[in-house]
Amino acid sequence: MEPDDVLLRREGGLGRIVLNRPRAINALTHGMVTAIDAALTAWAVDDSVHAVVLTGAGERGLCAGGDIRGIHADIRAGGTASADFWRAEYLLNAFIARYPKPYVAIMDGIVMGGGVGVSAHGDVRVVTERTALAMPEVGIGLVPDVGGTYLLSRAPGELGTHLALTAAVVGAGDAVACGLADHFVPTEHLAAFVDALAEGVDGAVRAFAGPVPAAEIAGEREWIDECYAADTVEEILDRLRDHGSPEAKDAAERILGKSPTAVKVTLRALRRARDLPSLEDVLVQEYRVSTACLRSPDLVEGIRAQVVDKDRNPRWNPSALEEVADETVEAFFAPLGGRDLEVRR
Repeated sequence: MEPDDVLLRREGGLGRIVLNRPRAINALTHGMVTAIDAALTAWAVDDSVHAVVLTGAGERGLCAGGDIRGIHADIRAGGTASADFWRAEYLLNAFIARYPKPYVAIMDGIVMGGGVGVSAHGDVRVVTERTALAMPEVGIGLVPDVGGTYLLSRAPGELGTHLALTAAVVGAGDAVACGLADHFVPTEHLAAFVDALAEGVDGAVRAFAGPVPAAEIAGEREWIDECYAADTVEEILDRLRDHGSPEAKDAAERILGKSPTAVKVTLRALRRARDLPSLEDVLVQEYRVSTACLRSPDLVEGIRAQVVDKDRNPRWNPSALEEVADETVEAFFAPLGGRDLEVRR
């Protein structure tokens, strides 16, 4: 980590976390996660800090996720850095969810992957007219993580399944409707809102939060719930193609462009997450799945196609859903023995 990749300071009664890699849309590194965890630990017992505020530097967004170029290099080198990073990141996600003081996340601009993990588990989650939120992991051969399967599995109806399998990007209205955010504050008022937080979180929210924009995808609940309630990806695709609406057919095409293995594992992960009692239990499951993805050819290939070579033409292996066996999917959930994630509860 570069020394200024994350800025941590006390400002009045606030603990300020500023993700500061604007050229990378503030993508998280292991060093950043470790530094944030240490600051949160100190502020939790500091009586002069009454709330924590997370923001991102630059104009593009809060955080585009983890450093997937680093993951690509680590896989090719046969290293352990990715698994080590995810362990620290998921523990931070759990810490944020149980933090003893108000944790305010400003989800302005791009908020994807790991950016959702450091924001959507907070107490006060603020979106703007610029918010573009997604869990796009299936597009690179990965499965939604950072507690994403916990959040998406608890979204109304099958909205979370739709977002996970299509990697759809949603705005402020849908983020709130899906339970991923709480309040809407226009971008032009963010600076004043953050200043007001020093006087009290509830008062700042009352003063600056406005009407939430209309949701778009959440308004399509009828066909989404009907189509995504199926037990298999193949049946979901059949229902989407047979539905008749152009939106449903577009969703089917989006899913077909993703990693067949990742899509099938994602559906299984979401269904299992619904039955798990806590975020901590889901994070244990996600760590098993993510580390298994490191052994799958699709992750390194997906990152190559989308980020490294940028040819946008991943060669998935297997290349078709019907070639992904049930036992292959189930293997992603196998316990890791002494390497399992241990989350403080």
